[in-house]
Amino acid sequence: MTANPIDWLTALLGIDQGLLWRKLLQLAVIWLVGWAANRVVRLVARRIESAVDDGDDSVLSAAEKRGQTIAQLVRSVGRALVIIGIILLSLNLFVDIKPLLAGVGILSLAVSFGAQSLVKDLISGFFMLVENQFVVGDVIQIGDKAGVVERMTLRVVALRDLRGVLHTIPNGTIASVSNMTRSWSRAVLDVSVGYDTDLDRALAVLKDELARMARDPNWSASFEAGSEVLGVDAFGDSGIAIRTALRTAPGAQWAVAREFRLRIKKRFDQEGIEIPYPQRTVHVRGDGTPLPGGG
Repeated sequence: MTANPIDWLTALLGIDQGLLWRKLLQLAVIWLVGWAANRVVRLVARRIESAVDDGDDSVLSAAEKRGQTIAQLVRSVGRALVIIGIILLSLNLFVDIKPLLAGVGILSLAVSFGAQSLVKDLISGFFMLVENQFVVGDVIQIGDKAGVVERMTLRVVALRDLRGVLHTIPNGTIASVSNMTRSWSRAVLDVSVGYDTDLDRALAVLKDELARMARDPNWSASFEAGSEVLGVDAFGDSGIAIRTALRTAPGAQWAVAREFRLRIKKRFDQEGIEIPYPQRTVHVRGDGTPLPGGG
């Protein structure tokens, strides 16, 4: 005949039914409190995100990016602490966990010698967060990997590059970080013109087109004060390079650069200003054969 589960538990634990029911009730309370604590953690994370939300979903401000980063950490760390707490309190109802904790302490000491990289990851992640080196939504470069920060924990950083590849990088391996979207950004463009071009006129056209674009309602929000045409930068094989530096809002430099290139090509075509391309000149003898070294 199949034994009653309650009788089987009382026999296994060596306690009477009254005490077993009290412990099961305490177990239910522990799990209920754990569920509530997890809800509180999620609520705190949402409150952090809503506190920094400026209502504009098209652009993430620096405060919004930092808020989302902290919210992610609150969720991951808080959930882990709640789960560990529930497990330990549940075990403590039925067995003495002090010897278990002592054993875990000895085991963790042994494991720590093989987990130095993990400790390094956690410490590095902590200081990156405290120093606000980058946050979720920033475009950064770590070594030869560059992309948008999709996720950041105390252990790893996840970058999504332009091709859609997700790179997961342990924090302890990060030696340097290049942040391309902090405070403000800049697009540096070199525009080449032919050697026979009137440079004063070309410079005036570039400055005028830059001013027009900065006043355009569709693009004015992407510009910050400080954009300028710097002047002649280099003499190339086929043309003269004029450098422009466009100071933009964080992360807007790539879109602004593409639009400015398009505008310059159209404007130069209207003004009759040549954008040179590589050419080769061949000197020919009287008999029609090319001279050596011509080019």
